[in-house]
Amino acid sequence: MVNIKIDYEKSGIDKKQIMEYKEKVENIHKDLHRRADDIDDFVGWLKLPENYDKEEFDRIKKSAIKIQKSSDILLVIGIGGSYLGARAVIEAMSSNFSSLQSEKQRKAPQILYVGNNLSPNYINDLIEVLSDKDFSINVISKSGTTTEPAIAFRIFREILENKYGIDEARSRIYVTTDKKRGALKTLSDNEGYEKFVIPDNVGGRFSVLTAVGLLPIAVAGIDIDKLMQGARLAQDKYNDPNIKYNDCYQYAVLRNVLYNENKTMEIFANYEPKMHYFTEWLKQLFGESEGKESKGIFPVGVDLTTDLHSMGQYIQEGIRNMFETVLYYRTTNSNITINADDDNLDGLNYLTGKDLDYVNKKAMEGTIQAHVTGGVPNIEISIEKLDEENIGALIYFFELACGMSGSVLGVNPFNQPGVEEYKKNMFKLLEKPGY
Repeated sequence: MVNIKIDYEKSGIDKKQIMEYKEKVENIHKDLHRRADDIDDFVGWLKLPENYDKEEFDRIKKSAIKIQKSSDILLVIGIGGSYLGARAVIEAMSSNFSSLQSEKQRKAPQILYVGNNLSPNYINDLIEVLSDKDFSINVISKSGTTTEPAIAFRIFREILENKYGIDEARSRIYVTTDKKRGALKTLSDNEGYEKFVIPDNVGGRFSVLTAVGLLPIAVAGIDIDKLMQGARLAQDKYNDPNIKYNDCYQYAVLRNVLYNENKTMEIFANYEPKMHYFTEWLKQLFGESEGKESKGIFPVGVDLTTDLHSMGQYIQEGIRNMFETVLYYRTTNSNITINADDDNLDGLNYLTGKDLDYVNKKAMEGTIQAHVTGGVPNIEISIEKLDEENIGALIYFFELACGMSGSVLGVNPFNQPGVEEYKKNMFKLLEKPGY
């Protein structure tokens, strides 16, 4: 069952303030849906849960089975939206200690990531890990020339070819790239790699429900049919232009109301280690979408209760320019009951018979109360449980909220002109021809 709930009672914002945006939200809703059909725009994600390529979807599942049979590891080569969304889902749906599990326990290849940094230490450590493992590669890049993944692909393609020979290496390389153009598309055609498409009208940070995310997610043994089903349910639920009945649009407007009250930082807080990379994906989604024209809410992620012992002091008493969005699931997938101890030296016998999920939830409730009292407005967003359908719905919820929120803010949420600046400087320093 998919049931995302939003509670903004502790935000300090009332329904009347939200309803002041009613007309603006309706106009943006219409504009987004109009643009969703434009192949030259970047709003194709809006209708993706119903308009995805069914033939490619079947090829993704077949390729996933092939990789599962032939490989201990799938090496995902990509940066930013080319890997964060997939990693968010895989980490949420896998054991916290999947890297230590046996193949039998894990029931799927390990998913490792490269091309998201330029550290020689990281790459050499990975080369060492792969030395006695069977592996395949999924390289993800629209152009094929983005520096970090392009370097990684050059290195690991050579390792793959030396390990298996040219012909078998070709069968172990899966390319996700542009449909018509680009260096990676050309190489893929020349070498005969299995190829999947990044849709022209879907930007990287919105691409987790395309082949970009779906292939590695499927290889990890996660049911992508259910993931897409959850996204489709969310698409249907949040298709109402009336903000009065649309929780997703209410959240988008809440962010802007708080921003206009000088709350310029949003803390995405979770109480589940499996949600760490979901928070990382949210940071990219909102940061890259809204940080333009000297505007935008700065997204920060904290893992609680862990970070209460590092960031807790600042959140409680630092500069009052922040609000907090707490993500949690209402029903845990597993639990532990606390037993009595005869000596009770730790003083915890008062918790005897209670379970850890109960204690975790009370820690969350107590923290929210403390932060609100300390001047940090709070929004709670919860799902029923951690499963494919709920995660799929949550992905769509935040993508839509981001599209609406950025539009209300008055920026284009679907481009990223500032990202190119560091590349120009780096290329010049590296003496790349033309720079």
